Amino acid sequence: MPLNRQRAQKYLQKFDFESLFIEELGWDTVDRVTLPFEVDGEPFEVVSITQKRGFTVFKCITPEIPTRPIRVKLDRQLTDYSKSHLLVFGDEGKTQQIWMWVRQELGKPLAPRFEQYQVGQSAERLLQKLEALAIAFAEEEKLTLVEVAGRVKKAFDVEKVTKKFFTRFEKEHGKFLQFIQGIQSEFDRTWYASLMLNRLMFVYFIQKKNFLDGDINYLRNRLKRCQAEWGTDRFHSFYRQFLLKLFHEGLGKPDRNPELDKLLGKIPYLNGGLFEVHQLEEKYDLTLQIPDAAFEQVFNFFDEYDWHLDDRPLRNQNEINPDVLGYIFEKYINQKQMGAYYTKEDITEYISKNTILPFLFDQAEKGCQVAFKPEGAVWALLRENPDHYIYPAVRQGVDLELPTEIAAGIEDVSQRGSWNKPAADGFALPTETWREYVARRKRCWSLRQKLAAGEVTQINDLITHNLDIRQFAQDVITSCESSDLLKALYQAIEQVSVLDPTCGSGAFLFAALNILEPLYTACLERMQGFVDEDDLRLSQEPEAKPRYEYFRKVLAEMAKHPNLRYFVLKSIMLNNLYGVDIMEEATEICKLRLFLKLVAQMEPQPKKQNFGLEPLPDIDFNIRAGNTLVGFASLDEVCEAMARDTQTGQGRLIFDDGVLNRIEQGAVAADMEFKRFKSLQVQDSIAGAEVAGSKRLLKATLAQLREELDRYLAEEYELGLSKKSGAFQKWKESHQPFHWFVEFYSIINRGGFDVIIGNPPYVEYKTVKNTYTVRGFKTIDCADLYAFTMERSLTLLLKKGWIGMIVPVSIVSTDGFDSLRTSFKSQKCISWNLNFAERPSKLFTGVEKRLTIWLTHKINEETQTSSHLEGYKRWLAEERDNLFAQIKFVKHNNSLNLVGTSIPKISSAIEANILTRMSEQKSLATFLSKQGQHIIYYTRKLRYFVQFYNFIPRISNVQGEVIEPSELKILSFPSNALKDIAIAALNSNLFFWFFNSYSDVRNVNRREIEEFRLSMDEVESELILILSDLVNELMQDFQRNSQYLTNNYGKYGVLTIQSFQPRLSKPIIDEIDRILAQHYGFTEEELDFIINYDIKYRMGRDSGGDD
Repeated sequence: MPLNRQRAQKYLQKFDFESLFIEELGWDTVDRVTLPFEVDGEPFEVVSITQKRGFTVFKCITPEIPTRPIRVKLDRQLTDYSKSHLLVFGDEGKTQQIWMWVRQELGKPLAPRFEQYQVGQSAERLLQKLEALAIAFAEEEKLTLVEVAGRVKKAFDVEKVTKKFFTRFEKEHGKFLQFIQGIQSEFDRTWYASLMLNRLMFVYFIQKKNFLDGDINYLRNRLKRCQAEWGTDRFHSFYRQFLLKLFHEGLGKPDRNPELDKLLGKIPYLNGGLFEVHQLEEKYDLTLQIPDAAFEQVFNFFDEYDWHLDDRPLRNQNEINPDVLGYIFEKYINQKQMGAYYTKEDITEYISKNTILPFLFDQAEKGCQVAFKPEGAVWALLRENPDHYIYPAVRQGVDLELPTEIAAGIEDVSQRGSWNKPAADGFALPTETWREYVARRKRCWSLRQKLAAGEVTQINDLITHNLDIRQFAQDVITSCESSDLLKALYQAIEQVSVLDPTCGSGAFLFAALNILEPLYTACLERMQGFVDEDDLRLSQEPEAKPRYEYFRKVLAEMAKHPNLRYFVLKSIMLNNLYGVDIMEEATEICKLRLFLKLVAQMEPQPKKQNFGLEPLPDIDFNIRAGNTLVGFASLDEVCEAMARDTQTGQGRLIFDDGVLNRIEQGAVAADMEFKRFKSLQVQDSIAGAEVAGSKRLLKATLAQLREELDRYLAEEYELGLSKKSGAFQKWKESHQPFHWFVEFYSIINRGGFDVIIGNPPYVEYKTVKNTYTVRGFKTIDCADLYAFTMERSLTLLLKKGWIGMIVPVSIVSTDGFDSLRTSFKSQKCISWNLNFAERPSKLFTGVEKRLTIWLTHKINEETQTSSHLEGYKRWLAEERDNLFAQIKFVKHNNSLNLVGTSIPKISSAIEANILTRMSEQKSLATFLSKQGQHIIYYTRKLRYFVQFYNFIPRISNVQGEVIEPSELKILSFPSNALKDIAIAALNSNLFFWFFNSYSDVRNVNRREIEEFRLSMDEVESELILILSDLVNELMQDFQRNSQYLTNNYGKYGVLTIQSFQPRLSKPIIDEIDRILAQHYGFTEEELDFIINYDIKYRMGRDSGGDD
């Protein structure tokens, strides 16, 4: 029974559950019963709302939805009344719901399942579950309680299909590789198991679309046929006699003989490189065997799922689509690669759009400068409709009239007592407080004014103001009235080169594809519009000559291809996307994911040649395996190596006089063949033999060049190494050199890649140093692969190119990464950096990493260099959907670098002003004394508060003996007055903000303490007395609120540790900040910011008060 989603969502929003179930899902009325329960002394009422065959749905509406433990206890009590039920929790304000069902299986613990719905957000996931509960009239007669309960179980007892499938995939992968015979190397056997499963999954997708002899169960039925004809495992018949022929001679070649046609049936030629004879199959050849049982087991696993290729949302727990598979592959690859993490789409999209689109506009401006003048047509879009380019999350509720008590605080800081409370429905984004709402409202109004006034006339401004750059790019094309502008944009899109130097399974390349595709298509549609208008003119003016020759030529070429979207995607993959990864298996998976994206556009047409399909692109030379960090990046590097060796008297032993010319000529020849190879693949005929011949020639040319360059590079590592056959081969296998100027000659020769994006590995160099070493990096002292990757990216980048990467926060906050920051400064760049905490929520699930998104535009012009900063962003999981829409930057002033070479993590003018005032003060280090007798104690650990004491926290063992804390650090001062000032300042909200702004926010380091700016010798005596009193009060409060926790600490044994709760002392800390503000001269607004910095996360969501 199909669900009317529009009506169902309205019922959900109104909390009208009765109508939802009875009118839309076909459930029955129930005698309304109100059940009183009590949990932990708190009363609740649970009301029955509908039933089906005895399975009852209840609701529990309360002022606020109870916590998870209370919900679980309440449901247990309800189970005594109704064994089979679903319980819906909602708040009286009708802002959110939590649907709860508990799995009850014999011998297994109760397992509660929750589905949360926030009114105003998409209800798609919940509607998918509810659709499974819909009962059609025809089902009524035979419907039982067991079946209804089964439907509810199927709908709600679903861990994400990705997690479930991944777990099984790992298990089945392990089983499958045990079946493989003839490969002794564990590494190669694992790799081949992955290759076979990749191929089989691809075939599962296309067989479900009727591409394989019209049989949606093609593989299983062919296995049965083989066993019937030849017997089970006779000469390993299915693998040898069928599968390899299907891959290598069927899907991989256009021409087949009648015998092969009889064996395989009617199938298409797909090309793509996926089904070529693999290097492992060449290496092990006839020794490779896989018994039928391996495939029976895999097919049993695959057959538990429905495989479909479209982009619609998954409807049940057993569906697999390319997006799910992409997640599986990312997880699988990341487990095998150190320092690699699954990068969610919001991250890849943000980085891709804010690097690729600015580059395209920079290029287009060269071809049509008039359109980009401040008064030009491009920027008129922003002036005429500002709201269209301000994200909906930023505009949410900003035009509503403020409640009186909130409005009172706009001009009068003392009236902000309610600003930390949750903002009201209609105004707020999820979890938003009034304080956050007011700031967002102010920013939105400011953006509107800037746009309407025509102040935004540079593409970089769209990044700085965090505007909807994708919508803007799309509108510029669709509304384009200048053929010159359209041509310039199309050529920029057609030619842009996007590289991920550590591409893994392709998350960033997919994001780039999704950015480019709609623009490519929009250009073609707008070209057609120009041509149609001109054709109308020609029909009225027979003697006139046609215009838009370039557009007509492009459209004529497109018309040769039956599936426009397929051809657009194929062209982007061939001409725009490039990736390298050290793990060959990862590159194969990356290519497979791209192929699946293409196959999703195909529809079989059995009566047409090759089912009406164009072959898949062969992107083996776009997506390559190798070590990004090892190899010659340019011909200049080869020259430098030659010069070094010549100076040491070794050069002539390695290089003969013609070596550079020979290498360059070989690279040019390889590049010409690469261009020919790509060109052949976008022709309208299959040309299979010609494509294959071109590929063989290209591979041979590259192999010869690689071998020669590998030998030269080996000599750089160790004199004579290239002449030691065994040692040289071992070095090649461990280092996997990749010579960029040969592999991508034309791109490097014209200056480099236009855009470089990615998520490089966060791995300390010492971890891989026993496997391979790197040479020639200026960032070697950073001792981390991500720093080396970013430096290499700068080397590979076009003079005016863009880089966007997500890396650890150490890039902005750690002195050890100063050489990396210096590398970017030396290139004269404009940069933007965004910084994200790891709690309460994190960007990479399950990974405790504090992260920075680093965007850079290399401009090589000193006068235009600038950097834009974002604060250290904490956020809750419910805020994820709007996280990137609310980015805000402040321009960096170098005078704000107060702590080492760290770049401050701030995002407002108020913060910049506070730092400017602090910069005029002396550092705390000025007042420290090694001989001082006045001691402050602290530990390096922190969460939402730092803790400094004038006493030693108590620790005792099981015997009651007091033990001095092993992690305790000290600060010594020459006088008690200085100690009191310091302990007050270091416990302050001001220091917590300062610490967050400059540190890696991992540990309290002495660096941030010593560089904290406070001229303690200039604090007025009256303020010192007040601070001393506040310190005494704070220390007493720390003691009073402390708890003693007993745990087993391993080698330290069972200890009882004094644990502190500084959040309970926040009022005293706030008083300290008020006194410090008098010393610094902070304004009321600045003090208000300091006291309320990150208060929602430090104190809880509702941290408002009346005072």
